[in-house]
Amino acid sequence: MSEKKELSFEEAMEQLEVLVEKLEEGDVPLEQAIEYFQEGMSLSKLCHDKLKNIEKKMDQMLLDNGELQPFQIQEDEG
Repeated sequence: MSEKKELSFEEAMEQLEVLVEKLEEGDVPLEQAIEYFQEGMSLSKLCHDKLKNIEKKMDQMLLDNGELQPFQIQEDEG
């Protein structure tokens, strides 16, 4: 039994786009459409999880003294 390689964010998005295009064509049998939808939901969750993981990493920035501090984007006031 071989392990399935984990997709990168970009690979998952590409596969998701292909599934959406197939579903938008409208001539997919119901059973196949359900399979595409389920696969699409899995890909969507994978992308969401990867983005959340990156967001957590971005929230932590190293200070000059090596301590971690939450990252905050400063907005212009005006």
